[in-house]
Amino acid sequence: MKKIVVIGATGTLGQAVSAELKARHEVIEAGATRGTHRVDSTDPASIERLFREIGKVDGVVTTTGKLHFGPLPEMSIEQFWIGLRDKLMGQINVVLAAQQYVNDGGSFTLTSGIVGDEPIRLGANATTVNLALEGFVRGAAIELPRGIRINVVSPTVLTESLNAYAPYFRGFEPVTAQRAALAYLRSVEGAQTGRVYRVGY
Repeated sequence: MKKIVVIGATGTLGQAVSAELKARHEVIEAGATRGTHRVDSTDPASIERLFREIGKVDGVVTTTGKLHFGPLPEMSIEQFWIGLRDKLMGQINVVLAAQQYVNDGGSFTLTSGIVGDEPIRLGANATTVNLALEGFVRGAAIELPRGIRINVVSPTVLTESLNAYAPYFRGFEPVTAQRAALAYLRSVEGAQTGRVYRVGY
């Protein structure tokens, strides 16, 4: 049994990932506004506080991150920064701040998304952020010490999120959060590193 922290555990995807992991592991749930533990992944001091509270872990999963959807010709620099600050740097902050708290042979599993590979209208911010996350994972995989692995899961749109996102994803086949969660299990329990696990495409 491993000790795994799921950051973003109160969201749709995070809940499904936690449920899958709980079958065989001790899961610590952390969220921005809800959950047993609170953490703001855009604030390195908040991440440091979380890991000082919970101590050493065998795995860290992040299913967090805001993005900005909107037409590029009208997008302000500040709007573009939303995805960079939140989904991109939020997850990178976790890796940078938490690596010392991950046991030898442990793992990080981050979250990108299908628009990294399949750009959509109004999604330039999301495409940029998702590809940058995948680049970070590839680069970090060859440098993380003590046998620590890092992978990223890139799901298509979730069935549970279609109410909010359907207009952006016409013609995309959704997957359930539970199906997407299996890829996180593969990352946590497997042996691979530097991988992008694509789900539903």
